Parts: sequence; structure tokens; C-alpha cells
Amino acid sequence: MRLRFISGVGVVAVAAIVAGCGSEPVAQVKDTKAEAAAKLQKTKAAKVAAAAKAKANELGQIPVLMWHRIVDKPATTDDRTPAQFRADLERLVKDGYVPVTAAEMVTGKIDIPAGKHPVVLTFDDSSPSQLTLDGTGTPQPGTAVAILQEVAAKNPGFRPVATFYVTRDMFGKTNRDEQAQMLLWLKNNGFDIGNHTRDHHNLRGRTHQQVEEQIGGIGKEIGALSQVKPVTIALPYGNQPNKKEWAARGNGYKHAGVFLAGYTPAPSPFSRSFDPLGIPRIRAMDKKGDCAQFCSTAWLDWLKGNPDMRYTSDGDVATVAYPKFKAPFLRKAFKTYALPY
Repeated sequence: MRLRFISGVGVVAVAAIVAGCGSEPVAQVKDTKAEAAAKLQKTKAAKVAAAAKAKANELGQIPVLMWHRIVDKPATTDDRTPAQFRADLERLVKDGYVPVTAAEMVTGKIDIPAGKHPVVLTFDDSSPSQLTLDGTGTPQPGTAVAILQEVAAKNPGFRPVATFYVTRDMFGKTNRDEQAQMLLWLKNNGFDIGNHTRDHHNLRGRTHQQVEEQIGGIGKEIGALSQVKPVTIALPYGNQPNKKEWAARGNGYKHAGVFLAGYTPAPSPFSRSFDPLGIPRIRAMDKKGDCAQFCSTAWLDWLKGNPDMRYTSDGDVATVAYPKFKAPFLRKAFKTYALPY
């Protein structure tokens, strides 16, 4: 046992001495290596069996859902009532989804139980209906955060996390101390803060400098107020700038993922079809009009009816598990973590 603490030179010398005293110690070293290899093989076999049992498919699609205001009297089709929002979350619980943040998704840190499915909850425009704090620093009842926490408390395992895409409105606050309070509350409670540009301008057709001012400006404000550097950005109206790379990298910012506005589930970050510069989201709406096919209720129904297309976790964040026949869809960068079964 003490040999493992000897320096590299010492190990060579000791090995030479041991070898000169007979063949038995050498055989013991070989046996140890063989045992280690067998143990590793046994561990991998157990992981493969667990992945198969969970019917894991970590190359499957992930719904990234998009909300705006949560208000009693919707004024636009993007608005949801508190009751509708609660029903949206309860549907996700029933279907076996576990929330992850946009930052976790794009960086591949999808750490959820075996057999569960990731879902990304995103909120645009930093509306007071999403988060308003009372005098004790507690989310006001009826706000998106309060409802999410209530649903999570009643359903252990359903993580109360989401990504808030912030503009200069900062949840209706204009005082910097109050703005800092809002962002720090999100940060300290495990929520993800993303970039949504300073003024919510359409970036299509704007110059490179204008794009950087819109994205970098709010990015610097978020950093100054909360010491957070947004990992992702959601583009206003889902419109990419003339060069989509401008949204990911620029003066004062660097994003690992760029989110659009619609209208399909997103590819797994481990899939070859994943494009970090154009990740689709789904509007949270019922089956009405165009939403009969392209919004949240319709897509969640489709994923439930096509479970082989949905991301299902193997419960091990260190592996990427999937059925063997899906091997061609794996991104080469994740080959080391592959666990086909």
C-alpha cells in the first residue's frame, strides 16, 4: 500500500529490486491490473444495464418552453393566466419532466434522475408578473416564480429552476439597488439569468456595432448588478443578426447558446443536429390556431406519443446514453462519454 506514495524514480528502483527477488511480486502487480480492468468492465456493464432499464435516450429532443407575462387578464396571445401557468407546470410533472436551466442545457450539465426528461423553462422581457418581491423579500403570490416554487414543493424532484431573459426593464424596477435585489434574489435561489438585449430591438438588419451595444450593454449591467455573466441569450422576436455569430460573441460578452422564438423542440446538446447559435423554443400555449401544431400543448402531446424521440436520462451526468442504432447522431466531441446499449 505504501508504494503508491513513492515518487516515480523510487517506483522504478523498487520494482527492479522486487523483480530480482523472484517472479511472485510481478505476478501480483499483473493481477492487480487485471482486477482493475475487470472492475472497470463490470462498472460499465452495470451502467449499460441501468441505461437500458431506463430506456435512456440522451440524443433525444428537449422542449424549451417560452413564457412572457403571467397575468389575470391576458392582453396578448403570449400572456398566460396564473391558473394556466400552474396547469402548464402540473402537466410537466405528470409527464415526467424535470426542469434544467438554459445554461445547464447548452453546457451538457443535465443532471436529472434516470427515466426523467429535461425541460427548460424560459421567461422573456423580465416582467414584474414573473418576479415581484414583497417587503420580506419573498415572491408575491401569483407571480411565475411563486407558482413554480409552490408546484415544486408539492412535487419533490421537480426542480424550481428557470431562465429569465432580462432587458433594461428589470422586472419593472428603475432604481439600481432594487434592480440588484431582483437579480441577486434569482442568483441566490438557483435561477439562471440570461441576456435579452438592452432595449428588445429586432437585431436583424442592424450593424455589428449596434448589435454589440444592445447585447453587450445589458450584459455589462447584469454583471455590475449581480456578478453574473449570462451564459445564454434569447433573441428578441427570435430574429438573428446579419451574422448569427454576433449574438454569441462580441465586445464584453460570450454566450454558449443562442435561443430563438419557435417552434419545435430543441436537439440534445450531444446530438449532431444541435446548433448552439440557433436553439429553438416553444411558445407556451394551448391547441388553438397555429398552436394546434406548433405550441407547447401540441408538442408535449407529440413527444409523449413518440417517446423514442424524447430525451430520457440514464441518471448519470458523466455519460451520454442512447440505443446503439442512434450512434450516427452522436456529436464527435462526446464520443468519450458515449454509453450505447
